[in-house]
Amino acid sequence: MTVRLSVVTSLYKSAEFVGEFYRRAADAAARLTPDWEIVMVNDGSPDNSLERAIELHRRDPRVRIVDLSRNFGHHKALMTGLLHSRGDIVFLIDADLEEDPAWLSTFYEAMQATRADVIYGVQRSRKGGWLERATGAFFYGIFNKLLTFPFPRNVVTARLMTRRYVNALVQHQDREINLAGLWVITGFDQRALDVNKGKRGGSSYGMRRRISVFVNAITSFSNRPLLYIFQLGICVILISIVAGLVLVYKSFTGGIGVPGWASIMVSIWFLGGVTIFCVGVLGIYLAKVFTETKNRPYTVVRHVYEPAEDSSGER
Repeated sequence: MTVRLSVVTSLYKSAEFVGEFYRRAADAAARLTPDWEIVMVNDGSPDNSLERAIELHRRDPRVRIVDLSRNFGHHKALMTGLLHSRGDIVFLIDADLEEDPAWLSTFYEAMQATRADVIYGVQRSRKGGWLERATGAFFYGIFNKLLTFPFPRNVVTARLMTRRYVNALVQHQDREINLAGLWVITGFDQRALDVNKGKRGGSSYGMRRRISVFVNAITSFSNRPLLYIFQLGICVILISIVAGLVLVYKSFTGGIGVPGWASIMVSIWFLGGVTIFCVGVLGIYLAKVFTETKNRPYTVVRHVYEPAEDSSGER
């Protein structure tokens, strides 16, 4: 059974936001159509996010809950939500209220005016302190130099999508998912819309996780690092030839006090570092090949709370 509009989100440590998110999302959806649903994916949240979502489901059967068997990660949870959505148009948004569900009306007006398949949000100015803004600018700068299909800068999760775009998006079977990359390579007519993203205390994306996302995005969507390794190897060979000629000249002119020491130490440290770096990059790519060839599902659904269930939550 299809509906006119699906609102899709994921829950992880979201207990304090679930009720307010539902209220805002339901209000925004009701302004567009009476035929809507909210799909909440519980991504193994350690708090009582699931219990609060089930309470909403019992009060309003238009709230559908996909309960994953454990924490699989933000991007995989959102993709699972899209797989379970039934709307002719789908509004994807985070549940932490940094992104306002009321944006739905603005996004819908833009979609109607442009006839685009996707309206996605980009921050007018990146939120956070100087360190977060600086690292964000650095990461996006490196991203777009290494990727074949550059990501929009400061893109947010919130986006309104047509069913044909969502159907194409969920055809991707990557096990190592980076949503920003999948959004871009799926194609179709996509238009950006400036938004002002809010801010809440704390973040599930610490520096370590940001670096992990950065590496995953590059190695999932670009083979340029492998090309750069080849070019680096050529540079090392040329530098070694020049250094060798210089050292041979100095050895004949008495410019080296302890013969061989300088060349050996420089060679060991320089080539050792280059070797470790290159092997590490190759290892990341091999690890991804290993993961993808296993063909495991990227999430495992424990239970789906559907409108047809009784008040006990049993099928």
